[in-house]
Formats: sequence, structure tokens, C-alpha cells
Amino acid sequence: MQVTLNCTLLENPDHFVLEWFLTDRSGTRHRLASVEQQGSQLQGTVHDFRGRSPPYKLDSHGGLELLQAQVGDERDYVCVVRAGASGTTEATAKLRVFAIPETTEVIPNRGTLSVMEDFAQEIATCNSRNGNPVPRITWYRNGQLLDVPMEVNSEGYMTSRTVREASGLQSLTSTLYLRPSKADREASFHCAAHYSLPLGNQGRLDSSPFHLTLHYPTENVRFWVGSPSTTEGWVREGDSIQLLCQGDGSPSPEYTFFRLQDKQEKMLTINLEGNLTLVGVNRSQSGTYGCRVEDYDAADDVQLTKILELRVAYLDPLDLSTGEEFSVLLNSSRTTVNCSARGLPAPTLRWTKDSVPLGDGPTLSLSPVTFDSAGTYVCEASMSTVPFLSRVRSFKLLVQGSPELRAEEMEPKAEGGWTEGDEVRLTCSARGHPEPELTWSQLGGRPAEPVLGGQGWVSSSLTLKVTSALGREGVACEASNPHGRVSHVFHFGTVAPQTAQAGVAVMAVAVSVGLLLLVVAVFYCMRRKGRPGCCRRREKGSPPPGEPELSHSGSQRPEQKGLLVGGGGARGGSGGFGDEC
Repeated sequence: MQVTLNCTLLENPDHFVLEWFLTDRSGTRHRLASVEQQGSQLQGTVHDFRGRSPPYKLDSHGGLELLQAQVGDERDYVCVVRAGASGTTEATAKLRVFAIPETTEVIPNRGTLSVMEDFAQEIATCNSRNGNPVPRITWYRNGQLLDVPMEVNSEGYMTSRTVREASGLQSLTSTLYLRPSKADREASFHCAAHYSLPLGNQGRLDSSPFHLTLHYPTENVRFWVGSPSTTEGWVREGDSIQLLCQGDGSPSPEYTFFRLQDKQEKMLTINLEGNLTLVGVNRSQSGTYGCRVEDYDAADDVQLTKILELRVAYLDPLDLSTGEEFSVLLNSSRTTVNCSARGLPAPTLRWTKDSVPLGDGPTLSLSPVTFDSAGTYVCEASMSTVPFLSRVRSFKLLVQGSPELRAEEMEPKAEGGWTEGDEVRLTCSARGHPEPELTWSQLGGRPAEPVLGGQGWVSSSLTLKVTSALGREGVACEASNPHGRVSHVFHFGTVAPQTAQAGVAVMAVAVSVGLLLLVVAVFYCMRRKGRPGCCRRREKGSPPPGEPELSHSGSQRPEQKGLLVGGGGARGGSGGFGDEC
């Protein structure tokens, strides 16, 4: 940046000469430039550049210009004004150049620091380069300022070194020494460079944080069963489990896993991870296991060996005192079934039927046995201290006995009772074992089908029309199996005839027949149209038209009356149809 040093006169003499001097560190003045008034103009001359690049310049008012201010420009500049009879006067300007240093850099000690040493060890070096004036470096642990002296001691101190660069800027290097402790294993360290700004202001540049790698002995050891274990320490047979061992020393020591058998250690594995995996653990692996931390720097009073008891829970398949199917007779006084389980810890047994709890314990008692007792019974073994370890065993109870029959009575459609022609649907349901067969005294019964959710019931239905005969005899359904048979008769009582409806039907039939015969007669006459004597009554030797007919005697009988006269030819009384109308 450019800096201009101004020298302003408080009075206006007729003639004056203004000179600029640079005072070096020894106090010697060196004339840099001069300005002389010539009329209303100022004539300026630069006399000595003092090796500066770019050189000094004068502005139109006699001010001294320093292009691209540099650290080397930090001097005292003296302005001397000579005004003849008015006298000589001077003023001094102190120029200070501020430069913000580069990013603060920290170089931590990447080695392993032992907490067992009794002297301060090098922690890190902090660098702040190319600043002006020289910056100041401070150190922090977990964000808190470390108040360490500059004097060497066994607990902690820091050293500093300042270097002036070729550019004139200054660099500062600070090194921190501490006697670390175990508490520093998780600590975060960093340094900060503080620099000055114009008008008394301050700036700060922090380094990135870093952590230490420490060596400290084991003080505590933990040994436990990892997942999946219960809160009581049980593990399920067949699971893969982990035995975990952890010491608090650094770096991580070796871990030796062993099993105690007959008071003797049987070595299982040695590793740095502190992890022993048992795949598909079984009951024979129950016992005492141990872990030993191999840390030779640990204090004598530290317990480096830990043991634990591994308890493997198991549950064998259940045994029932009966097979998968168990048959008993209806109304048996007492029936018992036993369920036995073997496991560790001791399992709890529970009986259920259709998900309904029946009781706890190994023995199931049924008394008395009814058809409702039939179904599937489940024995379940579980352990409250070992979740998800359980077994079930079931059997089906079959109740042998004569069928039980249930009929659904149908009410008549009319309030007065049944009427001939009414349609009715009869239903019979039965249960028993073996499954009963349902039959009807009338044809048309549907095959028996299981009743949905009916606990062994089967059902058959019959649809028919009510008649007077059914009213007298009724309709019977029968259920039978090898143990017996049982029946039910549906009674209809008095069945009313269809009287009014019958008269109407007969009249309709008569009218229909009469109309049919009339149509036939008309059709017949139309066929004979044009024949002489068509549709006339005629007999052999009948008188001419218009003469009265004579009565017959003897064997002659009166001619048949009616719409048609039967006869095979032209003769009457033969009983057939003739050609005459």
C-alpha cells in the first residue's frame, strides 16, 4: 500500500524551503528530498533514494510518498522548514508498518509419550511466519490457556525463537514441553498466534487441534459376555456369542483367554482385540472362563486377570404321554395327559386350547369329557429369564360317542299354519366321532358339510314343498355312526288345502277347453265350405226341406243331439265321425 507523509505549514511565509530527513537507528539524519517555493508554485527534488525501490516521491503539496510500504520503512521521518527571517521549524513522523502473519502451523510430536517419565517431554512446535511486529504465541489444552513459563523445569515450559526474514518480516517459533499424564489421552491441544494491528487492535490465528499418543499402564480390566446375552447372564444354546475383555492401558496390550477345567487353565486364544467368539455354543461349553491382560508395566497391585461364569441355557424337545391323536369315550370321568420338559434354567409349562389358557404345570386333566372337549391341545415350555427360548408340543383329542343331533325348526310362513305348496328348508346338524352320517326320510337332502367354526359339527339341509301327506307323516333326519344313531322328526301339523285357488284353476281349465273345441269346429266347417248339405243334419230317407220330421218307432231311435254326430259314412248311429255337419 502507499503511504504519504504530509508536512503542513501553520503560517504562510513569503518564501520557504521544506526538507525531508530520514533518521537511522544511530540517530543520523539523511536528507531525502526538498521543496522550494517559487512564486505560487512548489518545486520539489528527491536527493537520496537510500536504495529504496520504488523510490521516494513528492506530491504537489510537498508530501513525501512511499509507494508499496515495506517493513524497512519503519523509521522516524523529519520535516524541516526554513523561512528566512521567520525562522526554522521541524516536526517528526514515526512510521510503523503492520503485517498479518501467515496461517499458524503446528507440528505435534508423532511419537509415543510415556506418562511414566519424570521429566517434561516435547509436545509440539508452533510456527507463525512473516508478520510485523513479531507475533506472540500461546498454547491451549481443551480450549484452556496453558500457563507455562519460559524457564526449563520437569513439569512443563516453552521456548521461543524469532527470525527476521529477508523481506524484513519476522517469524516466531515456539516449542511446548510437558510432563503428560493419563488424563491427557483424550485431550485436544492447539496453539495460537497473536498479532498487532493499527490503533492498538489485536488479531489471532489458531492452529488446527491435535492429540497425543500416550503410553500408560493398565489400571483396570473388564471382562463380560457380549450380545446376545440376557441380563442374568444366560446365553441360548446354538447362538454365537462373544467374550469381551478390555484393559485401560495404552497401547493395547495382548489378551490371553482361557477356560478353567479342574482348576487348570486351558488356553483358548491370544489376540490384541480382546475378543473371543464362540460359534454355535452348546451346553457342554458352560463353565468358568478367564481373561488376562499381558501388561508388564502395570503396578503390582493391579488385578490383570478376570474370570466369569458362562451359563448356556437349553431346552430339549417336549415329551407327551400320548401320541399326536388321543381318543377317549364320551362322558369319561377323568382323562389326564402329561407333558415333560428338560432344560436349564427350569422351564415353565403351560397348557392352551385354541389359544385359551387352561392352566400351568405338566399335567392336563379333563373331567368330564364332552364333545366340546375335542380339539387340539398345546403344551408350551418357556423360560422367563431367557427370552425367545421356548418349545411347543400338541395333540388332538378325539371324543368317541353316539352322535349328538341338533335340528333347526322352521316356522310356517302364514300365521294360521302351513298350506299345501309352501316351500320349506329343513336343517339338521350333528357331531360325534367317527363323524356321523346324516340321512333324510325324503329325497333331495344335500350332502353333509362342516359347520364353519362349529367344533366338529356337520350340517345337511333339505328343501321341499309342504303337502298334506307330509303333514300327517312329518320329515325325519337321522345321524348315525358306529356308536349309535339318533333322529329327529319335523312335524307340520294340519296342512290347509288350496280351496279357493283350486276353483279358480278348474274354471280356467274349462274355459280353455271350450275355446279349443270351438276353434276346431270352425276350422272343420271352413274345410267343408261349398259342399251341399254342409252343416245340415241328414238321415237316409229324410223328408225334403220344409216338411216336418216324423217320429221314429220300433228299432229306430232318435238322432243324437250335439255338436258332432259320430259315424263312419252317411249312415247315422254308427258311433263315428261322418262327413255331415
